[in-house]
Amino acid sequence: MSAARPLTDGVAANRGLLTLCAMLATLMQSLDGTIANVALPYMQGSLGASQDEVNWVLTSYIVAAAIMTAPTGWLTTRFGRTRVFVVAVAGFTMASVLCGMAQSIEQIVLFRLLQGMFGASLVPLSQAVMFDIYPVEQRGSAMALWGIGVMVGPILGPTLGGWLTQNYDWRWVFYINVPVGLLAVAGLLLFLPETERAPLRFDWIGFAMLSLAIGAFQMMLDRGSELDWFSAREIIIEAVLAGLGLYCFLVHFALAEKPFIAPSLFTDVNFVVGTTFIFLVGLILYATLALLTPYLQNLMQYPVLTAGIVLAPRGAGTMLAMFICGRLLGRVSVRVLVIFGFSVTIYSLYLMMGFTPDVAPRAIVVSGFLQGLSVGFVFVSLSTVTFATLPPELRTQGTSIYSLVRNLGSSIGISVTGALLIRNTQLNHASIAANVTPFNHALHSGIVARLWNPLHAGGAAALNAEITRQATIIAYVDDFKLMMLVSALALPLVFMLRKPANVSVAASSHDAVME
Repeated sequence: MSAARPLTDGVAANRGLLTLCAMLATLMQSLDGTIANVALPYMQGSLGASQDEVNWVLTSYIVAAAIMTAPTGWLTTRFGRTRVFVVAVAGFTMASVLCGMAQSIEQIVLFRLLQGMFGASLVPLSQAVMFDIYPVEQRGSAMALWGIGVMVGPILGPTLGGWLTQNYDWRWVFYINVPVGLLAVAGLLLFLPETERAPLRFDWIGFAMLSLAIGAFQMMLDRGSELDWFSAREIIIEAVLAGLGLYCFLVHFALAEKPFIAPSLFTDVNFVVGTTFIFLVGLILYATLALLTPYLQNLMQYPVLTAGIVLAPRGAGTMLAMFICGRLLGRVSVRVLVIFGFSVTIYSLYLMMGFTPDVAPRAIVVSGFLQGLSVGFVFVSLSTVTFATLPPELRTQGTSIYSLVRNLGSSIGISVTGALLIRNTQLNHASIAANVTPFNHALHSGIVARLWNPLHAGGAAALNAEITRQATIIAYVDDFKLMMLVSALALPLVFMLRKPANVSVAASSHDAVME
C-alpha cells in the first residue's frame, strides 16, 4: 500500500479498533505531560533529590519530546508508519516501567528522556492514522474522537496524578501506562496496514540545527522563572544558542536541495493558518491551567483533589464540544465554528478577570466549562481543515509540525504568564505598599488596627501578607486579560482559511464545510 494513498478501503472492518488504539496512544502521551507534576514532591523525598534536581524530571521529558517530534515524517517514510508507531508505543511503555522502577534521580531523568523521545511521535502518528482511515465526510467526527485524548489528557492529568500518588505511590503515575500501551501495541500490530517505505536521505544538518534551536529554547522557557530569566548566565547562553540554531536552520532550509522539512508544507494556506491558530490554542489552554491550579491551591486554599474536581468540568466541556463540532462540520462553515470557539474563549477569560479568592466554586466551574467548550470547537475544526488540502504523503510530516507548534505554544504561554505573574505581583505590591504608612488613618481604627497595625511586628507581618495577597490577585487578573486580548487579536486570521479545492467530497452536505 502506498504511503501516499489513504487507508480507508483497507481498514473499514477494523476502523473502530484502530480508532481505539490511536486514542489510547494519544491519551497516554498527553496525560504524561502533566500527570507527573503533582508527584514531584513525593519523588523528591523518595529519591533524596533537591528541588532543582527533581525539576529535571519534567524538563528532560519536555525537551526530548520537542526535539523528536519534527523527524516523525521522515521516520515513517523511511521505515513505514505502522513499524514506527508500534516501536514508539512499545518504547514509551517500557520507558514508563523504567521510570516507575527508578532508584535515583539520575535514573528517572534518563528514563524520562527516553519516554519523551518515544512519546514525541505518538500524537502526530495517531492524528495521521485517524485522518487516513476515515473517508472525507467522516473526518470531522474522527478528529473529534481523536481530540478528546489530546485536550482532555492535560486537564485530567493533575487530578489523576494526585489521586494515584495519595492513594498508592508516585510510581503508579508511570505504571498506569503499561496496560494502555500493551493494548495499543496489540491493536496496531493486528489491524493497521503498513505503508510502503522509501530510501530517503536524512538531513542531519537541518535536524541538528532545529534540535539545537528547539532544545535550547525549551530549556530557556523551562528554567527561566527559576533562574530569574536573563539575570542568569545559563538563560543568556540558552537564548543565544536557540537564536543561532534557528538562524542556521532557516539558512539551510532556504539553500538545501532537500531540507529536513518539506518546503511545500508552507505553501498550503490552510496548513499555515491552522498551525498559527493551534499555537494560540496551546498557549491559552495550558497557560490558563498552569495559572488556575496554584490560584485554587494557594489563594483559595483548595486541597489538590478539590482543585482537580473544580477543574474537571473544563474537560467535560471539551468532550461535549468535540462531539457537537464533529456533527456540525459537514453542515456549518469552519470559519463560523472557529469564530464561535474563540468568542466563547474571550467571554470565559472575561469572566475570569472578575475572580477573587472569595469567588464561588460555581463561577470557576462555569468559566472552566465554557473555556473547555470553546477549545473543543476550535480544536476539532482546525484539526480537520488544516490538513484537508495537504497531499497524503505530507500528512504525517504536517501533523508532526502541527504538534510541535502546539507544544511550543503551551511552553511559551506557561513561561510568559508565569513571568508576568511574578513581575506584576512585585509591581502591584510596591504600588499598594506606597499607600500604607503610619499616617494612613484607615489603619488606626476598628479591626484593621487590631490585625494590621504597622507599628507592631505581628501587625506589620500580617499587613505585608495581605498586601502580597492583593497584589497577586491583581497579577492573575492581568494575565487573564492578556490572554483575552491575544484571543481577540487572533480572530481575523480565520478569514484566511480556504475551502479545500482538491478534496473529493463523498457527501453533498460536506460542501458546506467551508464558505
